[in-house]
Amino acid sequence: MPEHIHLLISEQERGDPSTVMQVLKQRFARKLSRVVSESALLEPESVWQRRFYDFVVWNPRKRGEKLNYMHQNPVKRGLVSEPKHWAWSSYRHYAYGEAGPVLVNEQQPAKMMVVRKVS
Repeated sequence: MPEHIHLLISEQERGDPSTVMQVLKQRFARKLSRVVSESALLEPESVWQRRFYDFVVWNPRKRGEKLNYMHQNPVKRGLVSEPKHWAWSSYRHYAYGEAGPVLVNEQQPAKMMVVRKVS
């Protein structure tokens, strides 16, 4: 999405999602600052909102629902006609087993629900 991201992550034995998000946001903001200009003073806080929304996924069905929501989001926003056309998505990994720019690193593949648009 142009102004936000969706991540589906598992909680590790050490650390927590807040730490993961803090590191991700700081690294992205620093890289963006270097890309925009070597002299630009872009603070990590000015790129991201302070808090993120999190949702605990307790079962495989809910996990599939969340993946489906993430994959359909660019379609609902009118950015693409089908989820397979959104480059920054894991859709093609789940639907076709293809590697892409989005890293999917999981022990057990999720069962994704494929939703077809009916006009």
